Amino acid sequence: MHLFSAMFLLVMLAVMPTEALYPSPEEGWQIYSSAQDADGKCICTVVAPAQNMCNRDPRSRQLRQLMEKVQNISQSMEVLDLRTYRDLQYVRNTESLMKVVDGKLKVASENPRSLNPKGFQELKNKVTELLPLLPVLEQYKADAKMILRLREEVRNLSLVLMAIQEEMGAYDYEELRQRVLLLETRLHSCMQKLGCGKLTGVSNPITVRASGSRFGSWMTDTMIPSSDNRVWSMDGYFKGRRVLEYRTMNDFMKGQNFVQHLLPHPWAGTGHVVYNGSLYYNKYQSNIIIKYHFRSRSVLVQRSLSGAGYNNTFPYSWGGSSDIDLMADENGLWAVYTTIPNAGNIVISRLEPQSLEVLQTWDTGFPKRSAGESFMICGTLYVTNSHLAGAKIYFAYYTNTSSYEYTDIPFHNQYSHISMMDYNPRERVLYTWNNGHQVLYNVTLFQVIKTSGD
Repeated sequence: MHLFSAMFLLVMLAVMPTEALYPSPEEGWQIYSSAQDADGKCICTVVAPAQNMCNRDPRSRQLRQLMEKVQNISQSMEVLDLRTYRDLQYVRNTESLMKVVDGKLKVASENPRSLNPKGFQELKNKVTELLPLLPVLEQYKADAKMILRLREEVRNLSLVLMAIQEEMGAYDYEELRQRVLLLETRLHSCMQKLGCGKLTGVSNPITVRASGSRFGSWMTDTMIPSSDNRVWSMDGYFKGRRVLEYRTMNDFMKGQNFVQHLLPHPWAGTGHVVYNGSLYYNKYQSNIIIKYHFRSRSVLVQRSLSGAGYNNTFPYSWGGSSDIDLMADENGLWAVYTTIPNAGNIVISRLEPQSLEVLQTWDTGFPKRSAGESFMICGTLYVTNSHLAGAKIYFAYYTNTSSYEYTDIPFHNQYSHISMMDYNPRERVLYTWNNGHQVLYNVTLFQVIKTSGD
């Protein structure tokens, strides 16, 4: 595709909800369109996380159902085989006994006088020994009925498979596969140009789990790139020390496969963040930030955030010792807080992750007590006007230009009390703790991307 130098193309990156909460990186991105306009501009509209097109195909669903039926039939056949083998062994073991009984019956029928009381009792005992064969024979009759039923199911499966085969014959799937490969190549070319964007929308909430108290925080690692799939949960905002670490998101949803970390110092608030394998949190009753490394279970560094208010001096509107809010985005690690010299207005500081040194600071001019929550996306701080029902994203501060604007981006506060709201740049979703519910929101970013010629 020919591209003119220094051309701009507009890409809307819409992160939409899927059946899974979000895909693994290898699942890729979905193309809504990939085209070239009259001026030669490459126009891509992509959606992430990717939805699996095959999973939505009715034929795929039919095939999965058929596979389940085949598996059930296979299991039934295995049971029949084991039971038949067991019963056959029993019949073989009683074969000699049956011959003895048969011989005695023949003698008795030919010469009834030979059957004296003792002989009659012996014959009766032998017949009694054969009685367990009756349930075996009954089981054989039941198994014969099951075989007939399985035969009918196999016949039905064959008919369905023939119908699917005829339907699939109407499509040239090799041609479709080649088209998909071509679109994937073009998509990767566009994706290499995708970077940061401006928040324009928030999806409906996706409730992952209901657990814990009214206040808390949960998160995955925000470092880009990262293959770490662990999930961390921290219940409460006051003097907590227990962090639960789940192996995967699925484990978190089920409340299984977790380990516990007991922090050496208690935390304050819910503004914690995991970045590159370490937990960054505000130490209780102080403005000290602690970096705790999960694998070594040790504190790597702690540093005071100079002048920052703490202990409910300048919290968000919901209180909860939320004076210092740590977060991460595509540009790195941030602290959102306020100081007395700033008159309670929100201050943003970019932090050096290893030393926690403040690299740069911005005064937004927005009063922190009027904010419900805030989060960073691509170096822009977005602030909600409430933590209760009816909240919306009301204010945005752009650190790249040291400017701000008032926004009107609504979102559904389903459980009416948000005590934590953070953006994860790896997954491009918002994590929230909402009245004892762990909830995700997908986001829509509008991007202007510069391209160069081929």
